[in-house]
Amino acid sequence: MSSRLLEMEERATQTGPKGVINDWRRFKLESMDHENLPPAKRELLRQMSSPDKPKDESRATMNRKMSVQEYELLKEEDEVCLKKYRKQCMREMHEKLSFGPKFEGVHELDSGEAFLEVIEKEHHSTVVVVHIYKVGVKGCEELNNCLACLATEYPTVKFCRIDAVASGAGERFSDDVLPVLLVYKDGELLGNFLACTQHLNQEFFAIDVETFLNSYGLLPEKELPALADEDENNVE
Repeated sequence: MSSRLLEMEERATQTGPKGVINDWRRFKLESMDHENLPPAKRELLRQMSSPDKPKDESRATMNRKMSVQEYELLKEEDEVCLKKYRKQCMREMHEKLSFGPKFEGVHELDSGEAFLEVIEKEHHSTVVVVHIYKVGVKGCEELNNCLACLATEYPTVKFCRIDAVASGAGERFSDDVLPVLLVYKDGELLGNFLACTQHLNQEFFAIDVETFLNSYGLLPEKELPALADEDENNVE
């Protein structure tokens, strides 16, 4: 087989079953604790990690040799390593699927212009939740606190709040219709909830607001939880 064909084959195996196996091999080698390995195994690892392959060995022979060496070297840590590899793959997949910007906390809008700007200029995939409130109106402070909690769980959602007077439309938002929740995406109004706390219990929490919004399909899928602690606990 010519060197050109060998090169093409190596590129082709970056995806599919062979590519997955090679990625798994590489991950296992890189995750080994080199310092605590016995000298014999450390030497095997050095040979397996070396980019210089003996010229007199065929690809098939090298693959068989690698498989035996890996089994001898890594069989004790396979379960631990597999969980770490799965965690890494999940994280990478999630990063690839997480489009758009991320946010922290609840953003205070100080004017009607800022309100319009966040609706019209935000990323097209971003859900924008706006709380219109007034200090002293029942339920407004509690809802602000709930949205601050949800902001930590939904970093791809932009949570905002604006005082009814500062919005420039205070006459439209009298105390009896507050608090108001507005939900936008790509400039389109998806949810308009006047006196929204009437849909909640007298004493409500972040999970109640989350359930309410989800009942209308207004929140995206949650961010994947941190897998590191969970996997480490399972391994132990």
